[in-house]
Amino acid sequence: MSTPSTAFTDHESTAIGQQIAQLARQHPGKSGFEIIRYGRPAFTARIALTDLAEKSLDVQYYIWQADPTGRIFADRLVRAADRGVRVRLLLDDINLGGRDAILAAVNAHPNIEIRLFNPFARRKLRGLDFLLDMGRVNHRMHNKMMIADNSIALVGGRNIGDHYFQVHPDSNFRDLDIGTIGPVVREISSVFDRFWNGEWSVPVEAIVESPVTEDDMREAVATMRSRIANDTYPHPLDLDVQELHEQFDGVLEGMHWANGQIVWDDPSKILEYTGSGEMFEALHEKIGTLEKELRIESAYFVSLDRGIEAARSLRDRGVRVSLLTNSLVANDVLAAHAGYAKRRKDLLEAGVEIYELRPDPGPVDQKIISMKAQSALHTKAIVFDRKDVFIGSYNLDPRSAAINTEAGIYVESPEIAAKVIDYMDEGIDPHNAYRVSLDDQGDLKWTIELGDEVIEYEKDPKSSWWQRLVAWFIQILPVEHQL
Repeated sequence: MSTPSTAFTDHESTAIGQQIAQLARQHPGKSGFEIIRYGRPAFTARIALTDLAEKSLDVQYYIWQADPTGRIFADRLVRAADRGVRVRLLLDDINLGGRDAILAAVNAHPNIEIRLFNPFARRKLRGLDFLLDMGRVNHRMHNKMMIADNSIALVGGRNIGDHYFQVHPDSNFRDLDIGTIGPVVREISSVFDRFWNGEWSVPVEAIVESPVTEDDMREAVATMRSRIANDTYPHPLDLDVQELHEQFDGVLEGMHWANGQIVWDDPSKILEYTGSGEMFEALHEKIGTLEKELRIESAYFVSLDRGIEAARSLRDRGVRVSLLTNSLVANDVLAAHAGYAKRRKDLLEAGVEIYELRPDPGPVDQKIISMKAQSALHTKAIVFDRKDVFIGSYNLDPRSAAINTEAGIYVESPEIAAKVIDYMDEGIDPHNAYRVSLDDQGDLKWTIELGDEVIEYEKDPKSSWWQRLVAWFIQILPVEHQL
């Protein structure tokens, strides 16, 4: 039986809390927001928060990779705990196979508690759970957030791992976070507490066979630090963090103050299939109020009949709809691409402008099949009428709508909207994306236009016949509602 705990309540008693409270009093009822576009500053921000925290760090992620980035972040949380900071770490169990021992060891720190969301019962034979308990283990916690001292939070699409912070040598994600201060942080903490204290979150010590001591923890941490010392990290992280600390006052003062809220699915969603969750209904309702424009950037975009109908309705009302998603070669989840490709013509016929991220952004060169590090899209962001913004974990697909839990920030701010649109415009630039359209015969074509140079593809660019065959085969399977 886990012991309930809640967010640190006296948020104005820490140095960062006092500083933010002074700013918040100048903007009654509003919260401060800023986006984080690129991987390097996004990771720097997370490490800086582990340094700044005095009382608490609440961390919730879907994936935590056992790679240099994952080890560095884990080490900084341990160092914060060594200073007396309470660390609560909530992880979905989907990607933690074989890591029970290290998680239990870190959990032995007196100031660290780790819980697993909806854990697999068969720790060494997870595949059996998918066969025998699919109705339960199919539901995952897809949320991504970090909260320091209940005063400042980061929410967005990034998990923890090299791919998400642009330091992997082979492939990296384009992604987006939003940082926030003010009253909305307490809302975010309440959401964390709801997940943390629910029956779906299990203390890691309950899933290991043998008790772990603090000595085991110190030995595991020493091993982890030895690996970090031998890892090759491409950026001067300590210098980056020091620079951010020096600029921190300016960062806070430069926040855009606006009305905002966290939009989220209650974790009870995993108990049964309901057709759609709170987030789906909220976003669908918002889309129905649009007057001019809908901009979407979504890594995994799978539109069912209701989505196609909504697109047609927007077109008929004169609302521009623009989508950036992954191309076949850029997509790291082939099944998700198959679900999107199945309705791609329908979307175009409904008036949607479609762009697909190139796997090799850069100067156009038809001879280049792959670059040193392949690019992929992982962003989940929507801009409504250039006034309001959603940034979070929610992909516009059936899995996000009805199966997984999701969370994100909704902000009513033309200033933040303008920054996200600038980010989106960068994504659909011909150096970075293909424009997808229909030719005179109604067939798909992919186009890159750079000045007088026009390059067209009649098939998914740079894909192999095998990739196209597998995607086609998935399209004919009855799995659309699982994608």
